[in-house]
Amino acid sequence: MSSVSQSRDNRQRRRSTTAIKESLRELSIQLSLLNHQVGGRLGVKDADFDCLDLINRHGPMSPSALARRAGQHPATMTGVLDRLERAGWITRERDPADRRAVRVRALKERNAEIFGLYAGMNEAMDDLCAGYDEAQLALLAEFLDRATTAGRHATDALAEGPSDG
Repeated sequence: MSSVSQSRDNRQRRRSTTAIKESLRELSIQLSLLNHQVGGRLGVKDADFDCLDLINRHGPMSPSALARRAGQHPATMTGVLDRLERAGWITRERDPADRRAVRVRALKERNAEIFGLYAGMNEAMDDLCAGYDEAQLALLAEFLDRATTAGRHATDALAEGPSDG
């Protein structure tokens, strides 16, 4: 391969990589806006809705485990959980493995409200995925999983490092 064609390939690769990063940033913004709209329709603050989603996806957990997953201070979590419990989204119950500990559980009977608000997005994603074959879907799933892991590592590194403010 000539150095000219290799240079052209390198430029094209950088452009493609930049386009992917920009698309992921735009997707992040659009999903954040969608979640904000859904939370607003449900009467739930953004941070509270994020916590509710974590509880729904990962199952019952302690308030401190939820605070770690959500990147919240444990003292902040008390207010979040109080609001979610008052609104009928979660319940606090004793941990069967340690009766002194508390676990937070989502009230699954409320999930239909959430699913209904995401129905349009879920339908659009089903239509989008229908245009890809199994190998392409597997590649996309792997890419998104690896991108999520990269985001988690970057978040953890920032959380552990010194802060300027």
